[in-house]
Amino acid sequence: MDLRTLRYFVAVADELHFGRAAARLHMTQPPLSRAIKQLETDLGAVLLNRSPTGVTLTPAGAALHDEARALLAQADQVRAKVTAATTLTIGTLADSVEQAGSRLVAVFRERHPGVHVRIRETDLADPTAGLRSGLADVVFTRTPFGDTGMTAHILRTDPVGVVLRADDPLAARAVLDPGELADRRWFRLPAGTDPVWCAYWAGPGREGPVVRTVHECMQAVLWNGTVGVAPLGHPLPDGLTAVPLRGKPPCHLVVAWQTSDPSPLVRSFADLVTSAPR
Repeated sequence: MDLRTLRYFVAVADELHFGRAAARLHMTQPPLSRAIKQLETDLGAVLLNRSPTGVTLTPAGAALHDEARALLAQADQVRAKVTAATTLTIGTLADSVEQAGSRLVAVFRERHPGVHVRIRETDLADPTAGLRSGLADVVFTRTPFGDTGMTAHILRTDPVGVVLRADDPLAARAVLDPGELADRRWFRLPAGTDPVWCAYWAGPGREGPVVRTVHECMQAVLWNGTVGVAPLGHPLPDGLTAVPLRGKPPCHLVVAWQTSDPSPLVRSFADLVTSAPR
């Protein structure tokens, strides 16, 4: 009796129908029927009463159903713990993971040579880069965003400015006031995006196009003269320039993780980034 056979049995017991169970398991019915019959032979008990309209559980089958579901749930928990100990999913927003530098990668690989690292890139609609939804273990991203339940460690602080077309009348200015751009169209972020993030990055002017990626932001400025906000000092596409925005607080490049009950691998990663010099 193995876990695969128990999964077969639980599917039949849940559906009370071999055909539906086979469809749920993405297999054909004959091998499923043979597997259940072999399970009954191994246990020396009839588990299912079969009829043309479906199946019902015998008392032995009902007892096995409860035990099998508990055993499979425990097996899934063990598998998840093993995966968490050998796999780290790093969420990243735009170029944030590249901005963290290669030294962190080298030190982590030295400390955990057997760990498989998955990189998961998200768009601007998710400033937590999958951390809040549980799709990433640790993330590289930029502030500000709603960080309740998260720990964020600052890697670098960057001033921000407005991105304009190079031929814009304001492009040659040394600094701009927000009021000078109040009549401009600023890009917007998708509905439902973190309001703290939107308030900082979307801008105070007229509503412009909705964008999901940094590339879309840059192209909206280049093609349509839309105004965008970006960290200063990063390369921009030809035809664009960035001007500091007076009174705009800087943003932080951070690495973040869930505060409550992080896995040993996440704790190790957090220790690495918090102890390393910026």
